[in-house]
Amino acid sequence: MFELIIRNGTIVDGQNRPRYEADVGIVHDRIAAIGQLGDAEAQLVIDADGLVVAPGFIDVHTHSDAILLSQPHLLSKTMQGFTTEFLMLDGISYAPVSRRTVHGWIYYLRSLNGLRFEQYTGWESIGDFMSLLDGKTAQNVATFIPYANVRTLAMDPGEQCPNDYQRVDLQNLVRQGMADGACGLSTGLDYVEQCFATTDELVAACRGMRVEQGVYVTHVRYALGTLEGVKEAVEIGRRAGVPVHISHLKGRNEEEVEALIDYIDLVAVNEVDFTFDCYPYMSSSTMLQYLLPQEIWRDGVFGAFARLTDPSLRDRFQRRLDTLDLSSITFAWMPGRQNRQLTGMTLEQYARRTKRRPADALCDLLIEESMAVLLIFHSDERGLEAEFLAHPYSMLGSDGIFFAEGKIHPRQYGSAARLLGHYVRRKRLFSLEEAVYKLSGFAATRFKLKNRGVIRRGAYADLVIFDPETIADNATFDDPHQLATGVEHVIVNGTPIVLHGKPVSSALPGRYLRFGAE
Repeated sequence: MFELIIRNGTIVDGQNRPRYEADVGIVHDRIAAIGQLGDAEAQLVIDADGLVVAPGFIDVHTHSDAILLSQPHLLSKTMQGFTTEFLMLDGISYAPVSRRTVHGWIYYLRSLNGLRFEQYTGWESIGDFMSLLDGKTAQNVATFIPYANVRTLAMDPGEQCPNDYQRVDLQNLVRQGMADGACGLSTGLDYVEQCFATTDELVAACRGMRVEQGVYVTHVRYALGTLEGVKEAVEIGRRAGVPVHISHLKGRNEEEVEALIDYIDLVAVNEVDFTFDCYPYMSSSTMLQYLLPQEIWRDGVFGAFARLTDPSLRDRFQRRLDTLDLSSITFAWMPGRQNRQLTGMTLEQYARRTKRRPADALCDLLIEESMAVLLIFHSDERGLEAEFLAHPYSMLGSDGIFFAEGKIHPRQYGSAARLLGHYVRRKRLFSLEEAVYKLSGFAATRFKLKNRGVIRRGAYADLVIFDPETIADNATFDDPHQLATGVEHVIVNGTPIVLHGKPVSSALPGRYLRFGAE
């Protein structure tokens, strides 16, 4: 007897093979049978007639690190079909930390994750942090090693180059992260601490995971330009002997897109084991502090806050702002109730409203909000993302940032559904089989999540059942907190977490998925 049978579904198996009709029988957390199961009985039977049965989707780039501690079922993601969230991207997160560094990280990350100081319970290692989620969430979690956290443990703030002892410490911390189950090392080379890391330093750090073949996952050094940043990433992977994965790859215009695609096809894939992720929007989102001159981080996070009043720093900040179209950048979220009416307003409108120079107005806002201001960078370009979405080396990473209020980027609520609805059904950019592969099997293979991302006997029963004719994203920039539609059932480790389009609130079957482990 099965615990669950899915009958009459169209199987899209996550391996980019042709769809077929079959029943799926589940026992405990595994797929036990695939075929015509006839009169077989089960405790629960789901009729999937007219629906697609696919492996649960894997989001390889999220910022769900903290929200899952307080909201174990992240509906904005599961209602798109995501069953696994990758954490600790862009080289910044809540572990590894020490008593010396943890408060700086909680302070710095408030506009990404919103963790409060009182939520810190004493964890230090990646293993400690992930144990807080293992078996306590609806969806599975996997992780990378955030390099800035590693760097702040081994080096003082703003140091340019590690000495021999620090280099050993960096490598040992990377090895410890891999031993804790991480899938590789993540960097965000425009963010705090990592902006000071040299190419040689990153090569040395990556050598700490060469034996395991952990993946170097990077938000590239955009200060160099996107193409030059990707080239640096490939150099790091080649010299360190590790695979390379580029986070949220996109181009600003047709010329840059063409140059990036040419480099990937002609050089990158021939020099290293290369992949990348992207999301189905041109507009992006990050913290306001990202725009500050990088030198502000030389004295650490709290030192940076103190420097926000420095006139010379404000002058340099203004020169940076002068290169941007402030009418295309909007406030997405900030914690202060007195400023929440600013969400949706452009930086240009805000500066005019304050009747001040933009740098002064924004630095004072950062002081008022303790540096926790989230932005959206809107783009008028249309269709450029399609080149990356359709590329054979790409998979989906939403880069989603969740807050329950504000005008956050709709990618948090819509990425997978938009891929399947807009780009598969409407635009016919690629086949349903290809899209499901990008959402599941490709990611599982890339990051060595064994027996995930595939429908086959013996694989873990992480499944999404959706209507290919109706699945759609509903979130917009004006109204982002709208759940996707078309996903009927979601199963994690054999346990339904969504049934008939409704969440199963008591179900928390998610696990910590370790690199290369069952």
